[in-house]
Amino acid sequence: MTTGVIAGTVLVFLLLAYLVYALFKAEAL
Repeated sequence: MTTGVIAGTVLVFLLLAYLVYALFKAEAL
């Protein structure tokens, strides 16, 4: 039904989480 929408949302969420993690890691350094 809305599998594509859910998959897209999860993909975007993971991408944002990765970017935040990368920024936090850069700040830690």
